[in-house]
Amino acid sequence: MTSASSASASGALPERAGRHCHNALNPFHSAHYFAPELPAEMAALGVSGRAVYFSSRSAPLGAVGAGTVAATFYSFKYELIAGHLPDVWQVTTPQAVLDARLRAVDATLRRLLGDEALASPEMAEAAKLALRAAEAGGRHARPLYAGHADLPVPDVPHLAYWHAATLLREHRGDGHLVALLDAELDPVEALVTHSATGRGMSRRGNLATRGWSEEEWAAAQERLRGRGLLGAEGELTEAGVRLRKDLEQTTDRLDRAPYARLGSEGVARLTELATAFTGKVVAAGAFPAELFGEG
Repeated sequence: MTSASSASASGALPERAGRHCHNALNPFHSAHYFAPELPAEMAALGVSGRAVYFSSRSAPLGAVGAGTVAATFYSFKYELIAGHLPDVWQVTTPQAVLDARLRAVDATLRRLLGDEALASPEMAEAAKLALRAAEAGGRHARPLYAGHADLPVPDVPHLAYWHAATLLREHRGDGHLVALLDAELDPVEALVTHSATGRGMSRRGNLATRGWSEEEWAAAQERLRGRGLLGAEGELTEAGVRLRKDLEQTTDRLDRAPYARLGSEGVARLTELATAFTGKVVAAGAFPAELFGEG
C-alpha cells in the first residue's frame, strides 16, 4: 500500500470523529480473535493455545521473537509471550499463518453476517472508504501498521474491508503506545487505568489474557495511588481521569491522518457503515461477555 498525508477537501474533521470511526471499525477487525475458526485453522498448522493470537497478529512482522512482540503488543507479559515465541516458527511459517488467518476471517464473517451482507453494496463502499483512509497512514515508528501495510489487499470486499480495519486499528494502536510511554504508564498500569474507565476489558479479562498476576495488578494499583491517579476503591481520581483524557487526545492527534484524508463527510459515512456491520457482529455473539463485564 502507498502512504499519503494529504487531507481531503471535503470539510474540516470534527473533534473525536476519527476516534468514533475507530471505535466502530475495531470490533469488526478483532472478532476473529474470539472466533472458533481461527484456532481451528491454526491447529492444522500445529499451533494452539496462546500461540494462536501471538503468531497470527505478529506474522506480518516475520518470524519474530518474544522481545519484538512484547514491544509492539505492549500490554502482554514478556514471559507469557516467550512461552510461545519464537518456538512457534519451528512448526510453521509467517506466510502459512497469514493464509490461515485470512481463511479464518472469511469463515468467521460469513457465519456472523451471512453471504448477503458480505456481497452488499454497503460492504463494497465501506471497503473503499476504509482502504482510502488506511493508505494515509505513516509507516515510521508504526511497526504493526507497517507490517500489515506490506500485505496485499484481498480481492473480495469483506476481506478488503477487514484488512483496512486492521490497518486502521494497528495505526492507532502504534500511536497509542507512544502516548502511554509519554504518560509514563507501564503495561500493567495502562491496563489498570483503562479498566478503571469502565470502557476497557475487565480486571478478570485482563488477567486471563495478558499474563499478569493478581499481585502484579495490585502492585500497579499501589503505584498509581502513589501518583494520585487511582482512589482507594480502584476508581480513577480527577488526575487519573485527566490523564486518560490526555492519552486519548494524544492518540487522536497521532491518528489523525487517515481520517483527515476522508474529510468529515467521508468519515461520517464510514462510521455509519462500520457501526451497522459491527452492530450485527456484536449481536451475533462475536465477543465473550465475561471478558468485558465487571470484576
